[in-house]
Amino acid sequence: MTNWSLFPPRTREAQMDEKWSFVRRKQANCGPEDSPEDAWQGDCWDHVAFDPEHRLVVSVVPGKRTVSNLVKLVRDFKRRTGERIMDLITTDEYPAYEGAILEAYGHRVVPLPQCKPGRRALPYRVPPKKLTYATVHKTRKNGRVVKVEPKLVFGTAEGLTAALERSRCSRAVNTAFIERQNGTDRNRNARKVRQTYCFSKDWKVHEAVTYFTMYSYNFCWPVRTLRESGRIRTPAMAAGLADRIWSIKDWITFPAIQSG
Repeated sequence: MTNWSLFPPRTREAQMDEKWSFVRRKQANCGPEDSPEDAWQGDCWDHVAFDPEHRLVVSVVPGKRTVSNLVKLVRDFKRRTGERIMDLITTDEYPAYEGAILEAYGHRVVPLPQCKPGRRALPYRVPPKKLTYATVHKTRKNGRVVKVEPKLVFGTAEGLTAALERSRCSRAVNTAFIERQNGTDRNRNARKVRQTYCFSKDWKVHEAVTYFTMYSYNFCWPVRTLRESGRIRTPAMAAGLADRIWSIKDWITFPAIQSG
């Protein structure tokens, strides 16, 4: 596909989430985590970074729900968006996001040596001033969401207000767009429907189909809400990565590495 680090999308805002599925058997039916036989079975999560303005799936990391996979996601998202600071990043309350975002975007600070005894302070990271990151806390009652409360993690209240005013899709901190995309992907990929006989039996096939459905969506799936002046558009068109709707054949045969 197009080298997004050289030709980044017009992404200005990000929502990140993890979508559950499983391979071969559910995690409760697997053996110990260190069992070689069960290492490639059980729960498999799609760690997804989504551009809500252009409905673009920017980055996907399938695998176990681990901090290392979350770090891979944020690093890959940063690379694909030209290492720009987003106006706003929003996630749920999964605590690993804070460290992953700080590791990817934070500035490394090395404390100066102190002229007194004791252990030397270790280097640490601080978020850039322009980084605004907020989480969503959902209160549920009888299985339904009855209250949504935002929490500002990095940035200032003034910066968050300004980011929401600039946003073309959000008037409040939310993860609604990526949650809607999760449903779209489950509809496009029967392996991920919650109750189905079509679940994946092989980890590598599951991973391959994940990449296929989620990235082909960007170029081949017209989105009704992206219509502009009567012209239907795909997420890739809205984000400046394509000038037309691609067929699946166009997408599959497009050279991954281009010379010249």
